[in-house]
Formats: sequence, structure tokens, C-alpha cells
Amino acid sequence: MARKCDITGKGPLVGNNVSHANNKTKRRQLPNLRSVKITLEDGTTKRIKVAASTLRTMKKKAAQAAAAN
Repeated sequence: MARKCDITGKGPLVGNNVSHANNKTKRRQLPNLRSVKITLEDGTTKRIKVAASTLRTMKKKAAQAAAAN
């Protein structure tokens, strides 16, 4: 399985570690993925990987929608 958010498609970034001597070595910055269960329309549950920032956004949008009603 790829280290990628199933909703937004956010994946690893590539950059450099830089030492005090300015030596550069490659590194990967991985997304903060969380495994969550979702319930589908037919009642079954499925486990997906979602970035933590996406969970925050979804929670915020749900709260705004509840406040609007």
C-alpha cells in the first residue's frame, strides 16, 4: 500500500537533510496518516488511510454544517 491519503491524494515529499557543514543528503517527508473506518451506503465498513490535516478539515466542515442548521 502506498503512503498516500485516500481522500486528498497527499503523499511523501522529497527534500534534503542539511548538516552544519552544509552537506546535503536526500530525505523523505511522509504525511501524517491515520487509519479510520468509514461506513458505506450499503452499511458495510471500510478502513482507509487519511491524513491528519484532512481529518481536521472534515471535522471543521461538519461542525460548520451543524452550526448552520
